[in-house]
Amino acid sequence: MPLNILIIGAGCAGPVFAHLLQKAEPKHTITVIERSPSLRTGGQQLDFKENGIPIARGMGILDTLKAACVHETGMQLVDQKGRSLMQFGVNSSAKQGLNLTNEYEIMRGDMVKVFYDSSIAERRKIEASGEKEGGLTYKFDTTVTHLDQSGKGATVTFSNGEKAHYDLVVAADGQNSRTRRMVFGDEVNAKCFMNMGVHAAYFDIPRLESEDSNARIMFAPGSRMIMTRTGDRPITQVYLFLMKNKERHERMKAVHRQPLEKQKEAWAEIFENTGWDSKRFIEGMRTTDDFYAHEVGQVHMPQLYNGRVVLLGDAGYCPSPFTGMGTTLSLVGSYILAGELAKHGNDVDGALQAYHDLMQEPLEKYQKLSTGGTESNFYPASQLGITIANSVLWILSSLKIDKMILWVGGLLPEKKDAYVLPVYPELSLDYGEKV
Repeated sequence: MPLNILIIGAGCAGPVFAHLLQKAEPKHTITVIERSPSLRTGGQQLDFKENGIPIARGMGILDTLKAACVHETGMQLVDQKGRSLMQFGVNSSAKQGLNLTNEYEIMRGDMVKVFYDSSIAERRKIEASGEKEGGLTYKFDTTVTHLDQSGKGATVTFSNGEKAHYDLVVAADGQNSRTRRMVFGDEVNAKCFMNMGVHAAYFDIPRLESEDSNARIMFAPGSRMIMTRTGDRPITQVYLFLMKNKERHERMKAVHRQPLEKQKEAWAEIFENTGWDSKRFIEGMRTTDDFYAHEVGQVHMPQLYNGRVVLLGDAGYCPSPFTGMGTTLSLVGSYILAGELAKHGNDVDGALQAYHDLMQEPLEKYQKLSTGGTESNFYPASQLGITIANSVLWILSSLKIDKMILWVGGLLPEKKDAYVLPVYPELSLDYGEKV
């Protein structure tokens, strides 16, 4: 049965879901809204792996994603004088975990554009076949101000004052989803966020000719960490992390709600005179337009839907950057939700329950944090601790014990049996090989 579906958010999950919906039922009427004035093409480097690969292949976009990949040689640990202490290379996309440098590394903006373009291309293919029912519409600079649910759908009021009724509303509006708070309430929304005590800022600055294609990480006193990524691009991505610093935690939580310039001031104060290239990084941060900061955490929802509103991607199950599985999990969620809707036909409620049930296994797998990760006390706070940590990592690197290095750094989740995707013939995907 063709449905009238609203998707809130045109990041990664929203356009992928729109593409898959059209593969299953060309007569669906799909509206995707995005609060930004245009497609958000900024952001840092993302990777996708494991089950994201066969899904992208089935959608026919794997080669396009490959062509957009950033070519990053590997990762180096540097000291506060910028001297390299250790280096290791690229991780196969088939492996779980954030080896920092993976085979499929793509700038967020490039990835979002591939997903967006593929959904548009799918619609054009449908129209070229002569199908006149259904449609796909993207509306930018648009938000939801009110949502009323009935037994068979939801009536939505938009920021421009317009109202419309939908059979299904899909909230794909990110970790801090406004839709989730609106539909599930403040109490559930607050409880679902698992705070890791970590704060992060991301921004781009001009690349120096001397910078090669390695990512670099430096630990600094006060539980601070700086990371840069350049790859083969003309910009240097800078990541600032404040790791479990109790003295600054509450202050930084408040800072994230302040204007952008106030946020930059707070980060500059914390990271000035940190060593390495911190002066250049802070100067670049003050002038960049591409700046984003947030509290790092995971989203754990007791239920992935409420009535005819369903959560997708980070809005329902953000795994945090430390798992390296965010994009992959968004693709898996989009695939399962589209597949169950196609499989259940007129039974939308049954499809939503099946989606919730089937997502539990990949959520358990992909949201798993490593034993040595952010829950540990590895991240050094003092200069002595940094010296010891750097020495230990240098020794492990010299002995080529790469897996031990990753475990100590919290970048290697515990191994579990591989998750096997359900197969949906209803989606008409060409996997090319067994999923």
